[in-house]
Amino acid sequence: MQWLQLLKESFFGLDVVQQQLVIGSAVALAVGGALVYAMQRRSKVKTIPLGEGWWGAGEKTPQSEDKKIYPFTVKTTDEEIKDLHERIDRTRYTDPLEESAFHYGFNSSYLKKVVSYWRNEFDWKKQVATLNKYPHFITRIEGLDVHFVHVRPPHRADQKVLPLMLVHGWPGSFYEFYKILPLLTQNHSGIAFEVIIPSIPGYGFSEAPHKQGFNSLDAARVFLTLMERLGFSQFYLQGGDWGSLITTNMAQMKPDCVKGLHLNSWMSMRGFKVLLSLIIGPYLPFLVGFSREDVRRLFPFFEKNVWQMLRESGYLHIQGTKPDTAGCGLNSSPVGLAAYILEKFSTWVDMKNRDLMDGGLERKLSLDELLTNVMIYWTTGSIVSSMRFYKENFKSDLNNRIDSKTEIFVPTGLAAFPHELMHCPKSWAQIRYRNIHTYTFMPQGGHFAAFEEPQLLADDFIQFVKKVEKL
Repeated sequence: MQWLQLLKESFFGLDVVQQQLVIGSAVALAVGGALVYAMQRRSKVKTIPLGEGWWGAGEKTPQSEDKKIYPFTVKTTDEEIKDLHERIDRTRYTDPLEESAFHYGFNSSYLKKVVSYWRNEFDWKKQVATLNKYPHFITRIEGLDVHFVHVRPPHRADQKVLPLMLVHGWPGSFYEFYKILPLLTQNHSGIAFEVIIPSIPGYGFSEAPHKQGFNSLDAARVFLTLMERLGFSQFYLQGGDWGSLITTNMAQMKPDCVKGLHLNSWMSMRGFKVLLSLIIGPYLPFLVGFSREDVRRLFPFFEKNVWQMLRESGYLHIQGTKPDTAGCGLNSSPVGLAAYILEKFSTWVDMKNRDLMDGGLERKLSLDELLTNVMIYWTTGSIVSSMRFYKENFKSDLNNRIDSKTEIFVPTGLAAFPHELMHCPKSWAQIRYRNIHTYTFMPQGGHFAAFEEPQLLADDFIQFVKKVEKL
């Protein structure tokens, strides 16, 4: 301890000015050291483990995993359509409450009009031909036949082609991206995208897991395997709804492979910073990193983010606990399935649609588009397995999962659509997404961004990529 005594004597032997200089230097060194430590810690990219899984029927054998990629064609038959029509004809309806609009769910008076179009005018064979407009494929991963659409841009010598995976959510499908596909495969100042659109296992034409436990982490690993199998070592990702979580997990598992992550829905609502901003934000938004638009979208907070979500999240509790019970009815009744799915394409496009007798269903999307998405669920019998994805992800507290505790460091672009279910400001997003290149307040649109506003989403994504690529 002699050195400490000598230090004291030396310090107190200085005049006041010299003492202040020493103290200032010490503070500067301490602060600088803390900053360096913080920067080093932040710059160290953490990853989450890939894990492993087997979701096929029975036990895994050496012959179980066929790594070949096979062409796939969407098909239908007259018998399939006849069965649909017979089931529609046997539907029993309940009269809606007077002036109830869509506040009690899908208004059955308007449902009759939708079903009449479905039964008498909708041409499923024509829509099947539309689905087959782009190349489809199947490959086996972890015991499951995984379906995907793969579209290459027209060959041009003067363009750079970047691989891109688009991932859907519930109650959507790969078909959500059909309007944005041609916008992405065009040449944009020397870049174009080679697009891969998989169906989440249990959705559409991807085989459903035969074992319990398949969640977003497993889907992320399966899709990383798919990209590797297609020969891509680096690629871009885009997603919303479950697609947002799955692509985020992919970026956490293999950040070196993900050149950029673009999301149109995301969550980041943990920590003291969020709580403090909710208290101060409405009055002094600039102190907590809020813009005026953040304040407009967020507040009054309880009405927009608590009560509104309670009114809209009954499905989530059902699917997160007992999906098979409700699912067995939906899998037997095409009209019940349509009402269950299409109600989300009303309120999730814009909550104000609940006030309309027709739910505003056809304001952004045509009945042909909406019913094609329903038919993908109906013809594949995938509604139950798609609902189970909620059960598997909510078996434990999502906030305590490793991915919730791991920050994302890949270049990230965020497109904040005004009618998304919940708004997440950039200052909140930065808590998890540490490398945000673009954050855009989109002028219009809701939860199904690629389906509703393909041009807006494509433009924002392309601007994000150009910033990442420094073009």
